[in-house]
Amino acid sequence: MTEPTITCPNCKTEIKLTESLAAPLIEATRRDYEQRLANKDVDIANRETSLREREEAVAKAKETIDDQVAEKLLQERAKIAAEEARKAKIALAADLDQKTKEITELQEILNQREAKLAEAQKAQAELIRKQRELDDAKRELDLTVEKRVQEGLGATREQARKEAEEQLKFKVMEKEHTIASMQKQIEELKRKAEQGSQQLQGEVQELELESLLSARFPRDTIEPVPKGEYGGDVLHRVVGPLGQVCGTILWECKRTQELERRLARETSRRPKGRESRNRHHHQSGSTEGC
Repeated sequence: MTEPTITCPNCKTEIKLTESLAAPLIEATRRDYEQRLANKDVDIANRETSLREREEAVAKAKETIDDQVAEKLLQERAKIAAEEARKAKIALAADLDQKTKEITELQEILNQREAKLAEAQKAQAELIRKQRELDDAKRELDLTVEKRVQEGLGATREQARKEAEEQLKFKVMEKEHTIASMQKQIEELKRKAEQGSQQLQGEVQELELESLLSARFPRDTIEPVPKGEYGGDVLHRVVGPLGQVCGTILWECKRTQELERRLARETSRRPKGRESRNRHHHQSGSTEGC
């Protein structure tokens, strides 16, 4: 272990510190350090005391300042309130003056509008009166025109009525003529239909008569009378056992109530010579409804 050394501040010589040499220095240094510590403690205590005193003074000063500030604030508040009240009074007075002026102006405008409204109402009443007079004059004119039109329409309607009656009369006559013509056509069609039906029934009856005669007289000759010739409907030639013609029978298939009229008409149409020959060579037969 090396011994501690110190350096001389003047000659810069290093001097070894032995125990005998260092002991007084260490003691002196210790006492000096302790003295410094004691002084430091006293100084700190003094400073603490001074700080406490300052803090107390500051606290007292603060209290004083707070009181002063509070009082000052109260004074300032009162001053500000008074000033604001004064300003408010001034502003309120100015506002009241402005409102009064505005009310006065509005009252003047209202008076002007009321005057204009009265004039407009008067003009409207005058306009309504003139409109009523105009409507009355127009109605009177319309009535006069309507009377004249009605007077003119009276003759026109009478003329139109006569013309319409004349046209209607012609149309009625035309319709009656058309109806009469149609009735004639209907009657003609009905007559033709009845004739066609009667002719068809007659043909059926002729066929039935031919079949009946052929079945009853298989040896005789049964022939239909050609259409368009006057006489009967079926010609029956009677054949004897030796094959000779013994006589002729003329069959006509008609209704009984119409047969006599038909025979009378046919007899009146035939020549007398032919009628006498028919009496010698022919016989006539009839059947009701075949």
